[in-house]
Amino acid sequence: QVQLEESGGVLVQPGGSLRLSCAASGIIVSIYDMGWYRQAPGKQRDMVAAIAPGGSTNYADSVKGRFTISRDNAKNTVYLQMNRVKPEDTAVYYCNTVHTKWRRGNNDYWGQGTQVTVSS
Repeated sequence: QVQLEESGGVLVQPGGSLRLSCAASGIIVSIYDMGWYRQAPGKQRDMVAAIAPGGSTNYADSVKGRFTISRDNAKNTVYLQMNRVKPEDTAVYYCNTVHTKWRRGNNDYWGQGTQVTVSS
């Protein structure tokens, strides 16, 4: 059974940095396209970064040049390094596979997410 545990979200000042972690079980992250997504209140959930098994990455324009997605295959963990954060980065951040929809009953599966708040 797939389990995704996001962590690392904090209150941070504009211009600051933080690193989010996604610890996976039930899948091997190195063989999936893995993505980070975020959802602000009243907004839809959007992908901000993705990494392919071969290591190629892509980013939403809003975070390009500031965020970096990476994997540690030995730890089966995906990371999102967030630098020079802005108030508009405030959201709950989730990780998931990009092309596979895991199910729990009638719903798509997502982890609990981790809250990032950027505020002075």
